[in-house]
Amino acid sequence: MHIHVLGICGTFMGGIALLARAAGHRVTGCDANVYPPMSTQLQAQGIDLVEGYGAEQVELNPDLFVVGNAISRGNPLLEAILDRNLPYVSGPQWLAENILRGKWVLGVAGTHGKTTTTALLAWILEEAGLQPGFLVGGVPQGFGVSARLTPSPFFVIEADEYDTAFCDKRSKFIHYRPRTVILNNLEFDHADIFSDLAAIETQFHHLVRTLPGNGLIVANGGEESLKRVIARGCWTRLEWFGIHDGWSFADAAGESFELRLAGKAQGSTRLELPGNHNRANAVAAVAAARHAGVPVAVALKALATFPGVKRRLEVCGTVRGVTVYDDFAHHPTAIAATLAGLRSRVGGRRILAVLEPRSNTMKLGTMKAQLPGSLTDADLTYCYGKGLGWDVAAALRPLGDKAVSFDELDALVAAVVGDARDGDQVLVMSNGGFGGVHQKLLEALGR
Repeated sequence: MHIHVLGICGTFMGGIALLARAAGHRVTGCDANVYPPMSTQLQAQGIDLVEGYGAEQVELNPDLFVVGNAISRGNPLLEAILDRNLPYVSGPQWLAENILRGKWVLGVAGTHGKTTTTALLAWILEEAGLQPGFLVGGVPQGFGVSARLTPSPFFVIEADEYDTAFCDKRSKFIHYRPRTVILNNLEFDHADIFSDLAAIETQFHHLVRTLPGNGLIVANGGEESLKRVIARGCWTRLEWFGIHDGWSFADAAGESFELRLAGKAQGSTRLELPGNHNRANAVAAVAAARHAGVPVAVALKALATFPGVKRRLEVCGTVRGVTVYDDFAHHPTAIAATLAGLRSRVGGRRILAVLEPRSNTMKLGTMKAQLPGSLTDADLTYCYGKGLGWDVAAALRPLGDKAVSFDELDALVAAVVGDARDGDQVLVMSNGGFGGVHQKLLEALGR
């Protein structure tokens, strides 16, 4: 079958394209911006890409169009598909019907930490010899690809609550029907499609309703929102983490931590990822892996070798003693957690936070009041505010002279480089490419 994917360079849709190719289909695709690393990853698998959404692409005559949720009514190619009554399906629905059916699906849902926890869970199963398939919203360093199809009955997926497609406004994860699910946390986000937290909780409730009785929910016991979700109905075995009576962790020697279940030690391990939020991610992954038959001792051993995920506190380089990191954090809670994790690693060395609030929620200004509080662990903050509908400088005023905003990227780079000194840690945070600012900083530091 020939499949043409609309929005193919997004991490999720690119992953679907890789899975379709691995399943033996001929795959082509298009996107508004065809650029690395996804474009090179796709082209290496023999997937031809088209720049833009021209209506003439219907003449490729694919058997099926797979439509990503970035595609809206008014898109020329989508309108041509609808006008000609050509066959199409959303990405999540295609995935559910063609890849996940018959699999033991392990899903990871939540506002924060989905990508890291999904990668951790896939790594544990891999190290246990289960060779899982997976689809991750990033690139796990140990695998080198964001998606993989294997003969294994196990498939690990990042279960996103964002909407499915122009024609299906349910959350993506409703399609996946997992047997094992991690509910990491739940906060208000995606203000462009959800009116409030209660609306997101309803989608999580719908997810819970799809789980079988012999499945498992691993849920964060510290989240009142998740307790509300479970209280609306639960027909599946439930294990809490992050509380004494459930799965938890405690500091051990050095950077190691001890895993506990109902207060009883289960063993210790070391995790290279800094911060308690990542330890919590790891604890949840161990609990989910145990449901798939992985002994806790095997899972703990696997955690110690986990190499991380691209764009999650990834070191881009060090020049003149200044280290530049790339991180995907964009929600205030994630920004605060990422800064706290880096602070725990670097101690008293200065952290220069470079932020682009470009998610749909941040663009709307919904979280602007929370932004200053999320940046308190940074010594200096440089915020790129071009194209926002709210005043970044005013929002960051509580930080005083510790924060400055810019509408020009080159001016921001010049300011960071001018302030940076030996030993500084420059943490770049954005859920987009940020105009290649990471390389611009390294090059400018080198000059």
